[in-house]
Amino acid sequence: MTVTAYTLAVVLDLFCVFLGYRFLFQPGPAAAGYGVPADPSGDAGAYLTIKGLRDGTLGVVGLALLAFAGAGAEAWFLLCVALVPLGDTLIVLRHGGTKAVAFGIHFATAVVVLIGAGLLFAL
Repeated sequence: MTVTAYTLAVVLDLFCVFLGYRFLFQPGPAAAGYGVPADPSGDAGAYLTIKGLRDGTLGVVGLALLAFAGAGAEAWFLLCVALVPLGDTLIVLRHGGTKAVAFGIHFATAVVVLIGAGLLFAL
């Protein structure tokens, strides 16, 4: 179970880094994949950059916690970070995105993050 818990935590953290990179360097496709398309050359460009920075930073912080503070700290971090995809679910629903994207991507991500937190708490 230790290998599974650590592997899931690292994968989730690296996924956040990837999402951050994508929003910073490919904001149009990243926004469409998020579920609420936005024009990166318009007013939304700054917000897409902010999202990229937020997601990338969460991934780096998660990796640092896992490496330097251990499984318990990472478990608490993941528990708190689960609020982000839960909030993203609501954002997609409130702004015309599909239920499939809201629940199939964002809510499902929150569930996986919570599973990762639970596995780390169990160590």
